[in-house]
Amino acid sequence: MESSLAPPPAARPRKVALASLVGTTVEWYDFFIYATAAALVFREVFFPQGMNPVVGSVVAFGTTSFGYVGRPIGALLFGHFGDRVGRRTTLVITILTMGVATFGIGLLPSYATLGIAAPLLLVTLRLVQGIAVGGEWGGAALMSVEHAPEHRKSFMGSFTQVGSAVGALLSSLMFALSSGIAGPMEDGSWRIPFLFSGVLVVVGLLIRTRVEESPVFTELARTDDLAVAPVKEAVLRHRGVILLAAGAMVVATGGYYVTSSFWLVYATGSGGLPETTALNVLSVEAAFEILCTVGAGWLADRLGTSRVVVTGLLSAAVIAPVWFLAAHSGSLLFVLLASALIAIPTGLHYGPMARLLVDLFPGRVRYSAMSMAYQLAALTAGTLTPVAVSLLYGSGGTGPVTLVLLYLAVLCALSTWCVLALGRRTHGAATGKPEPSGTRRAPATP
Repeated sequence: MESSLAPPPAARPRKVALASLVGTTVEWYDFFIYATAAALVFREVFFPQGMNPVVGSVVAFGTTSFGYVGRPIGALLFGHFGDRVGRRTTLVITILTMGVATFGIGLLPSYATLGIAAPLLLVTLRLVQGIAVGGEWGGAALMSVEHAPEHRKSFMGSFTQVGSAVGALLSSLMFALSSGIAGPMEDGSWRIPFLFSGVLVVVGLLIRTRVEESPVFTELARTDDLAVAPVKEAVLRHRGVILLAAGAMVVATGGYYVTSSFWLVYATGSGGLPETTALNVLSVEAAFEILCTVGAGWLADRLGTSRVVVTGLLSAAVIAPVWFLAAHSGSLLFVLLASALIAIPTGLHYGPMARLLVDLFPGRVRYSAMSMAYQLAALTAGTLTPVAVSLLYGSGGTGPVTLVLLYLAVLCALSTWCVLALGRRTHGAATGKPEPSGTRRAPATP
């Protein structure tokens, strides 16, 4: 039983949380720089110059979807090894895989040099990026939450979630810096953030290899209670919870791109913001999001994960229109205030999510089940969103932005329903009784 394990020393949870933060930061930095480059420059670099601008934008930005296709593959592959071999070893492999793929994109010749081979290699490397991300998040979340004391699990787990915002911040800063130093992106400065990933990977490896294995996995290995086929066991015994957990994550995997990468396209296009200004605004938004995410983890340890997550989801649908309206305001101050405002619901629904999903599954299949849930959401909402919003934006007129915001509101409603259903279902499965509204659950045992 997890509760029978000796409490970890106070320094260990902080060390593991830092390692999870650094690891997920590297993974998400690599993932986000692709989305940014796809939105701003890949149409000119990797596709024919004579292609219709709207079609070219849809195709170029649509290549981000290949990352989402790879994520479920990574979830199955690395989830198996994470539950069988260990969280720590698996996470070392995921960060190496991501680093090789991202560095390769930075060296990839253009369409003018390689022809059709250029976009084919591009989507292949994007697929490898997705496979790495598919195995990263579940393990990092487990390491931070399983090492943490009971009363700080949501807070410690939020550091895994912060990696997304820190990665986005580094992504925006690196593009702004490279453009300022090496000139316009189409002249080649877009490659600098991809090549810089090699430095981040080395730092991440140095930190990640120095943390101890999860105490939950260590106990499972000691008692010979490791699952023989964790993916199969997770699907057979927990498929309903996996599906609901995936629904809870559709805003994190799909909706997030509406308020980040798509907002960048919208703000620089319809909104008329200069490219550098828009990138700097996203950097400010990511900084606010870091504070909101950690704050949400702290709050969830006191109020309950479900309450905080649902509050974030519902407020996201309300605040998102203000974020897009700000792009047309002509006031940089208004845009910056809106960036702080949109960071609040993002942090609230995303910060406690690591703890929320860890509590859903027994330790012997947690890596597999959590990864499958997260990446199933990525395969659906994450894959469809980049293409869907590009088509809506490219259709012209004033209505498409409203449709995109309605699309986001639907995702928020779906996630809210799933989180509430999970609260009742998982508590009932553990105790045989329905869960009172807002009740905090005890963590599942391994």
